Amino acid sequence: MSRTTVIIGASGGIGAAFVRQVGARGDTVIALARSLSGEGHIDLEDEASIAAAAVRLADRSVAPDRVIVATGLLHAEGRGPEKSMKDLDAAWMARNFAVNTIGPALVAKHFIPLMPRKAPALFAAIGARVGSISDNRLGGWYGYRAAKAALHMTIRNIAIEWGRRNDQSIAVALHPGTVDTALSKPFQGNVAEGKLFDADRSAGMMLDVLDGLSAADSGGIFAFDGSAIQP
Repeated sequence: MSRTTVIIGASGGIGAAFVRQVGARGDTVIALARSLSGEGHIDLEDEASIAAAAVRLADRSVAPDRVIVATGLLHAEGRGPEKSMKDLDAAWMARNFAVNTIGPALVAKHFIPLMPRKAPALFAAIGARVGSISDNRLGGWYGYRAAKAALHMTIRNIAIEWGRRNDQSIAVALHPGTVDTALSKPFQGNVAEGKLFDADRSAGMMLDVLDGLSAADSGGIFAFDGSAIQP
């Protein structure tokens, strides 16, 4: 049975891989990204842009079965993850939250109302193992860790609220592993052999995980191999 899947962040390394992998599985794919123009444009740092993208789908009577938010911010414009408290900067920390937490939350706000109300429906966003509070043994990376932890909590909230309206809904966060993309490029030096995935492999594994989930898993955080990650 063919589904309609919206991929947000479709021009990024993981997002583009999702577009390829979802299409190869026979789904109808709607690709949205900040770098795209016209009907494909969306900017997670601009709620009006997110709302407009949702309206365009509604105007076409598109009811997506799946929405996958494949965006993320770890470094940009010479800024990167903080090594210690002395590196903390309010504006950079706020931007981490804008992209990694608030953007996906606003996508849920505007896109979930378009999705099936009494049928299977799935919302997923790229989380991160480093956003697990219980798993944090190294410290550092204040903004990114905190923003991803906040995303995980946001996903849990979405799962609870959405589940009251649609008991077949699933909202989850996905840890893609360390993927060979521009986001991870500066940090690949310490990756163990065999642990750096190409984007298509990571996206394929994550889709396999999504295909195996049920409503009982909603609100969880899952790694590329299907293992559950504790908050």
